Amino acid sequence: MKLAYPVLFAQEAEFSSLPFLFGMMLMVAFLVVLAVVVFNYGTLWFQAYMSNAKVSMLSLVGMSFRQVAAKVIVEAKIMAMQAGIGTDPSTGITTQRLEAHYLAGGNVPRVIHALVAAHRADIDLDFDRAAAIDLAGRDVLDAVKTSVYPKVIDCPDPEKSKKNTLSAIAKNGVELKVRARVTVRTNLAQLIGGATEDTIIARVGEGIITSIGSAATHLEVMENPDKISKAVLQRGLDAQTAFEIVSIDIADIDVGENIGARLQADQAEADTRVARAKAEQRRANAIAHEQEMVARVAENRAQVLMAEAQVPKAISEAFRQGNLHGNGDTTAS
Repeated sequence: MKLAYPVLFAQEAEFSSLPFLFGMMLMVAFLVVLAVVVFNYGTLWFQAYMSNAKVSMLSLVGMSFRQVAAKVIVEAKIMAMQAGIGTDPSTGITTQRLEAHYLAGGNVPRVIHALVAAHRADIDLDFDRAAAIDLAGRDVLDAVKTSVYPKVIDCPDPEKSKKNTLSAIAKNGVELKVRARVTVRTNLAQLIGGATEDTIIARVGEGIITSIGSAATHLEVMENPDKISKAVLQRGLDAQTAFEIVSIDIADIDVGENIGARLQADQAEADTRVARAKAEQRRANAIAHEQEMVARVAENRAQVLMAEAQVPKAISEAFRQGNLHGNGDTTAS
């Protein structure tokens, strides 16, 4: 009996140590996982915490499983917080929205830069519109910059059309070569689905040509080039485009050829050729008619000769039949 108690005590101690060991293993595993998490995400979490960006450690771990670059998201949110737009409910910059835009293939840092620039310039732009512009393939940051600092577009564009001037003709037939500069700024409300710079250039070029074509003489255009700008601006050429036209300036205007005089000369020459052709046709018809008459005369002459050839035969036949006498009288037999 004395020996049984130590054995039972040893067995009981052995069974009681198993949960302890299991707990120690769990604690060690937890500490290892915690150390790995802190090692990988501790710097980002501390950076976000010090910047009041409010990105939890659990969110950072979840970004890795969602294949999201945690550094990009954290730096974008820190940038928004430092610029004073991270807490603005109108912009709606949250960690979930930043992740969603990143997973959709958007450029998160460029969108945040655009929002910061719009906020500084007091331009109404929220995160949803900026993200939509970015996903549509437009450069949202360049759009905001163009809205703040308008840019100048050459009309025509020498790089695309390989022409330096637009050619238009006034009513008096004189050609004018015009080069215009169009100042535009971005219309953020119509940037998605709006027409591009090529449409602006085409519409302005059409307006300039129409305005010059409606002028009585080229001198009117040369004296008041601003009439072209005013007439083109009144057309509302920036409708349904991604830009708003600020001004249209005629940078250069030159006199070209006198197209009207050249066309009249060409028409006169063409009329002369037509008259010559008609005269040649009449001459050819007269010659053909003359030759036809000559042929008819020859035909009639041949018929006369044939008729004359029949006279001796008729006389001889009359002699044989006794119808012709020496005194010239003829009697029926």
